[in-house]
Amino acid sequence: MRVKVYTDGGSRGNPGVAGSGSVVYGPGGETLAEIAYVVGQKSSNNVAEYTGLIRGLEAAAELGATEVEVYMDSKLVIEQMAGRWKIKHPDMKKLALEARDLAARFSTVTYTWVPRAKNKKADELSNVAMDAAAKGAAPGIVGEAEQNAQKDASAEKDHVVAGPAHWSGHDAPRTRFVLLRHGQTAQSVEKRYSGTSDPELTDTGREQARRAAAAVAAMGPIDVVVSSPLARARETARACAEVLGGVDVAVEEGFREVDFGAFEGLTRAEASERFAEEFGAWEASTSVAPPHGESLTQLHRRVTRARLALQEKHAGKTILVVTHMAPIKSVIRQALGVGGEVFRHVFLDLASVSVVEFYGDFGVVRCVNDVSHHR
Repeated sequence: MRVKVYTDGGSRGNPGVAGSGSVVYGPGGETLAEIAYVVGQKSSNNVAEYTGLIRGLEAAAELGATEVEVYMDSKLVIEQMAGRWKIKHPDMKKLALEARDLAARFSTVTYTWVPRAKNKKADELSNVAMDAAAKGAAPGIVGEAEQNAQKDASAEKDHVVAGPAHWSGHDAPRTRFVLLRHGQTAQSVEKRYSGTSDPELTDTGREQARRAAAAVAAMGPIDVVVSSPLARARETARACAEVLGGVDVAVEEGFREVDFGAFEGLTRAEASERFAEEFGAWEASTSVAPPHGESLTQLHRRVTRARLALQEKHAGKTILVVTHMAPIKSVIRQALGVGGEVFRHVFLDLASVSVVEFYGDFGVVRCVNDVSHHR
């Protein structure tokens, strides 16, 4: 009998309270087993993910399966179990050996990565297990009655808690913009103005992009991915698209970085020394452009047009926009409905995530400069 095993695991705190979820589907797509498993009070995400795999394989064996297709949204576990990535951590080696011993019971086992959006049931079960762990439950399978009670409580909570649309009195569909700044480049290392120039990511920048991509995928389904036309943003967007399941990346000219004109490639000190009068005027007013460049007011108008076009085309969807510091500040400014002071008083780290929502013309800022995925 061929079965499909979907599995997931998570840790709140990494390490922290941890749980895993596993679902076994039969040849006709029917659900044969669901397991929510408390992993521990101080376990990592990877330990929880491996535990979910082991519980799923155990269930498949108990059901008499001979062929197993494993689906997970953990790139690490999938690549390690497929033998393409090395396993260095001792805890992971022990768990991987246990999983391989279980896999040897079947005639064939395949491992396939899927985006989190296609692994919702296992994710739900892992959260049930983490909820139980948070209440002090010992490691082990969460009972069916307790699982149902926690699912009901979660559903009731989701039903009664009102969101921004309720409190603001707006009933237009929510269009969510997940705004991701690109990773590190050589110019960002040297703190040089980088607008129209087109440097690629450094090795550090590529790692930042991979971490940010995983964080974005963990936020939930992404319907559309849009990128600035500049290489550093497109490369970061490609990393996200890969983790999200190979989705297409649309390039949007309106989200390119501000044109720094004569200041391009200079540090702040160099620009203020070479263009003292012009630099002072530029810093004093968002409506003043650098010589041969673009003012922040001009950028704001450009980004506003681009955001409105995306919102009209993808109303009610979640849109990932991979872009630069100034365009992200512009979208935050649009949601807040404030003046140009945002450009001076908000800072965005490399590969940081911000989230802004629009309900028609009403904007809400949900998150600014989240970099927890880099810690």
